[in-house]
Formats: sequence, C-alpha cells, structure tokens
Amino acid sequence: MPQALTLNQRIVLASRPVGAPTPENFRLEREALPDLADGQVLLKTLYLSLDPYMRGRMSDAPSYAAPVEIGEVMTGGAVSRVERSLNPKFQEGDVVVGSTGWQSHSISDGRNIIPVPSGLPSPSMALGVLGMPGMTAYMGLMDIGQPKSGETLVVAAASGAVGSVVGQVAKIKGLRAVGVAGGTEKCRYVVDELGFDACVDHKSPNFAEELAQACPNGIDIYYENVGGKVFDAVLPLLNPKARIPLCGLIASYNAHEAPTGPDRLPQLQRTILAKRVRIQGFIVFDDYGDRQPEFVSAMAPWVRDGKVKFREDVVDGLEQAPEAFIGLLEGRNFGKLVVRVAQD
Repeated sequence: MPQALTLNQRIVLASRPVGAPTPENFRLEREALPDLADGQVLLKTLYLSLDPYMRGRMSDAPSYAAPVEIGEVMTGGAVSRVERSLNPKFQEGDVVVGSTGWQSHSISDGRNIIPVPSGLPSPSMALGVLGMPGMTAYMGLMDIGQPKSGETLVVAAASGAVGSVVGQVAKIKGLRAVGVAGGTEKCRYVVDELGFDACVDHKSPNFAEELAQACPNGIDIYYENVGGKVFDAVLPLLNPKARIPLCGLIASYNAHEAPTGPDRLPQLQRTILAKRVRIQGFIVFDDYGDRQPEFVSAMAPWVRDGKVKFREDVVDGLEQAPEAFIGLLEGRNFGKLVVRVAQD
C-alpha cells in the first residue's frame, strides 16, 4: 500500500543579509515529502529552537560550520514526534530532538536524532536548559571558567537561555553572580527569580560605572556571549588570572563593515599579558559532545529540585520564525526562544 502523502512547510534562506536580517531574507515553501525508505522515520516538528548562532549560518564567510546555501532550509534544532517509522530504533509516537531545521516535517535515518527524556514539564526543555544552551552554559563555565567558591562571575544576556544557566550554576558553586541584561524587568527577574546577587542594565547611560559598583572585588570569570560595550566595561575590572569562556558575540553578528572608533586591541593585549587572562572560545558539541552524559547527570537533578530555573519565550506558528529570529538578535525575547510549530 502506498504511504500517505505528507506536505511539508519549510522556511529557506532566500538571500544573504547585509547587516541585520530582514523578512525578505527568508521564504516559506511547501513541498511533498517522498515515501520513507527502509531505516528512515517521518518526523513532525513540535518545537523549533531559535538561537543566535543561526545568524552566522546565513553568511558565507569562513566559519567553524558550513553556511546554509541559498534555497536550503534554515538550520536549527527541533523537538519532533515520530509519525511513521521504518527504523527499529524508533516507534511511532516517540519524541526526539535533533537538528532538523525550520520545517514542519522532516525525514531522518535516525543518526541525527536522540530521544527526549520522559517526564519533562515540556519537551521543549530539550532545546533549552537541558539542551544545547544549557550544555553550553555548563561546559563553558565548569571546564574553561573553573569556578572557585568566593569568586565573582559576570555574565551578559543574563536572562537568556545560556546566561541564566551560567549564573545559577555559579551560585550553586558558591560564587558571586552578577548579570548584565537589557531593561529593568529583565534585571529584576535575574535577581528576584534566578537568585543572582546583582544585575546591571546595559541600557543605562552609566552602565560601566554601575558594573564596577556591582563588582567591588573585580571579576574572576566573565562568561562572554555578547561582546561590544559590555566587554569594554568588563575589561578594566578583570582580576589577575581571570578566565573568559567565549561562546558568542551577538553584539557584532549583524556587522558588515569594520568597526569605527578607537583601536581597543592594544589595551586588550596589555590586559591579557599583565593580568595573565585566559580567553578560550569553544563550540559546545564539537569540543564537549562526548561529555553530554556528564552535563545531563548534573543539570537534570538541579532542574528537578528547582535549583536551576528556566523561562521560555514561546512563539506560535512556523511562519513566525523569521520575525522572531530578527527580534532575538535585537534582544526582544525574554528567556529561551522557541517556536511552537505543532501541539505536542
């Protein structure tokens, strides 16, 4: 008997952005998926993760990963339900997570998907606190940051998917955690709900002075995922032998020409040398993929016991993904940004 026809909606890269992405850089398409072959599964997307790294995939500049080609579906992690299976490792109804892209359905041979742990309040957590952002936060802090009780940590985008976890794990390890976020509401959430010791609004005209006041003993760990003016304010506050895990630079993702203003490189080099600062970039699954069980075994109990809290910003409808992604790069989201593509 022939298999039922599956119509897939997908969002492809229509053109490469110059500067900030616009809706015209994306295109919604519809296609009929082919029949399953032996060993394959048909997946229905439930939740799509939107993350800053996707901006880099829209560019064809050399990077650590291949760019999305024009006309190809946008890359991205997603939680999906198995609709049909010709693979003995997966049964209909299984909920899995994998890099299946901005689309309503996909076909997989099973190598790029893993089961979502059962018992989660929402399976979308596999895209956030128990997924790539949570693992990025944990491994960068623990392996590169090497936190020690009594130290001071600063993390930017502190209300976001990575930064919120960084600060909470730092508190568990006995550090003073100082967040940087955009606006009084986000700063209030970081302190009152997540338990940071302080949070500084980077939109304040006195941001650098307020950050210094929040770090009277200097900064031992700066978890970098923003760059720009936040790093400029952090640099003079770094203590000797400070550590900087570097996982992102969202402030410059939309830049398409050389920055203007004074050359900050000499100051940076002097600080690194004089204070023996360690800066290390990392790509979480490339560098720590084999340590995922370590991350899950540590994070899952903290989440279950309420020691690590999380917040999601949920947008409904695949067609809303481009505008939501544009907003993410502008800091409009509040918490881990996911698109609910279908009801789970």
